[in-house]
Amino acid sequence: MNSITTTQNPEWNDKRWLWLLSPTIPFAFTASILAFVLTGQWLYLLFAPAIIHIAIPILDLTFGEDFSNPPESAVENLNKDFFYRALVWLYVPFQLIGTVYGTWLAVTQSLDWYAYIALVFTVGSTNGIGIGTAHELGHKQDSIDRWLSKLALASSMYGHFFVEHNRGHHKRVATPEDPASARMGESFWVFLPRTVLGSLYSAWELERERLKRKGKGVWSIQNENLQAWSLTILLYGALMLWLGWAALIFLALQGIYAASMLEVVNYVEHYGLLRQKDQDGEYVRCAPEHSWNSNHIVGNILLYHLQRHSDHHAHPTRRYQALRHFDKAPQLPGGYASMITLAYFPPLWFALMDHRVVKHYTGDLSKINIQPSASRKLYQRWCN
Repeated sequence: MNSITTTQNPEWNDKRWLWLLSPTIPFAFTASILAFVLTGQWLYLLFAPAIIHIAIPILDLTFGEDFSNPPESAVENLNKDFFYRALVWLYVPFQLIGTVYGTWLAVTQSLDWYAYIALVFTVGSTNGIGIGTAHELGHKQDSIDRWLSKLALASSMYGHFFVEHNRGHHKRVATPEDPASARMGESFWVFLPRTVLGSLYSAWELERERLKRKGKGVWSIQNENLQAWSLTILLYGALMLWLGWAALIFLALQGIYAASMLEVVNYVEHYGLLRQKDQDGEYVRCAPEHSWNSNHIVGNILLYHLQRHSDHHAHPTRRYQALRHFDKAPQLPGGYASMITLAYFPPLWFALMDHRVVKHYTGDLSKINIQPSASRKLYQRWCN
């Protein structure tokens, strides 16, 4: 029995039909590309970043938060309901259609440089959010879910996330050893190369060790990194054969942006949080207090409850529709859309979040995951 209090609401509503909005994101972004083709107005290509960085934060403020949880009596039926599973599956074909259509447009149409960049953002946004879809699918044991997860990662060139997130990040989360857990005083722009390189190295080592235990080499066909990367090669290769080398340039640019979207979300999710060590020198088990949580309704609907990240890390096999709010989990002041926007501007981010980290640990900086290079400055500020 978990000793952390959750909020139970007798009038809980699973927002069943609102979940239909989740797979419409890639459809809507692709529709904005079509609107550009039909009208010639390049501003339609800014629809995706405008939705993410402007519309969703406004909608989060408008519709507020939902702190209610499903009663335990409803969880089993929720987990068995195929409706929720199918909604996650639906994202993947829409995502691939948008990627193919966007690449065709980038190569075959004469675009001004600013329209080309806007198109990179639109397609990259679709695939960046698609990594969140891959995240939900990758935690499941059914083979169709796991292969769809790898397919959703193909467009972003980030197939190793399938390995690193499930077997690396979840094991080391909220520790200095985790490349995907941001440290207090570490800007996103410092975090980004550390997490990209660290996660890539970790994913390769995890598969090398797993295959070694099975008596196989790292270059085995059973290497899940190679399986996922092969899907990227197939997708990119097919589009290059069809559209030429110019397709590779566009695909690489949007893939880089998509991966950066994942990593800025990673930056937000565990900023400054640290699991303490027990008497044996081992990190305590991950609990809701080790992830930043958000209950903003709109963002959670569009991201398959990814913002209820505290429950996800404490109970990673629980399906998105059944994730819960915990009263003692640290709460973000906004949804992910507003928080990732602020993360791009370190002074604003530090001003908004550092005091929250300190408050979470009641002023004890020794309990915080602190960026070593910023340690002296932070101790001077918060201990005087």
